[in-house]
Amino acid sequence: QAQFVESGGGLVQPGESLTLSCAASGITFSYYPMSWFREGPGNNREKVASINTDGTFTTYADSVKGRFTISRDNDKNTVYLEMTNLRLDDTATYFCWGAGTWGQGTQVTVSS
Repeated sequence: QAQFVESGGGLVQPGESLTLSCAASGITFSYYPMSWFREGPGNNREKVASINTDGTFTTYADSVKGRFTISRDNDKNTVYLEMTNLRLDDTATYFCWGAGTWGQGTQVTVSS
């Protein structure tokens, strides 16, 4: 059974950076595309970024394109989301998703 544990969230100021990690267990990680989603206050959960199984293809929501980078390390069973130039509206709980399973989420708060 797949299990994902996110980490790396926190409180930052606008313009700063954070890198989120999502560690997978219980699955052959390299078989599965992975995605990051976020759910902000009063908002629906939205897809932020996706990556294919070997990391050669990525997609991004328009709102984060050029600022966020998704990557993965299949040897470490981990997917990452590097977030730069963070904005107030990036405040959300961030979830990784793959193999039909959600992680528990990690909170990112951007505040001045």
